[in-house]
Amino acid sequence: MADLVLVLNGPNLNLLGTREPEIYGATTLDDIAAMLVAKGEALGIDIELRQSNHEGHLVDWLHEAARRDALAVILNAGAYTHTSVALRDAIKAITVPVIEVHLSNPHARESFRHRSHIAPVARGTIAGFGAAGYALALDAAAGLRHKD
Repeated sequence: MADLVLVLNGPNLNLLGTREPEIYGATTLDDIAAMLVAKGEALGIDIELRQSNHEGHLVDWLHEAARRDALAVILNAGAYTHTSVALRDAIKAITVPVIEVHLSNPHARESFRHRSHIAPVARGTIAGFGAAGYALALDAAAGLRHKD
């Protein structure tokens, strides 16, 4: 049985490819999903990619990751990164490692994006590498099988 990695995406990430392509690029969330599924197959990891514009769905999915004993969660919380104490608390409440991902570099953008409520409770953060950041996060998740 393959390990499971949940890839959770927050608000507006369903608009990737058309929303501010100068910041987020032309890659769609479906493109990212296809890339991760292929990479996951090579690594022996099952990928489930989900997106919601609703904070509570993300919280529920984090709890589900713990119930299913997922290897890791890759989380791009979008704007909730900077506002959601609920997501922070959900991450802190589970033992599944969470890898925070951002397509852009939040520290190179508006000052309100410089603070992450996720980073202090995440295993690590990957930012600024576009869609490749998800692949880097999956490599990091795969590495957890050998270190924990």
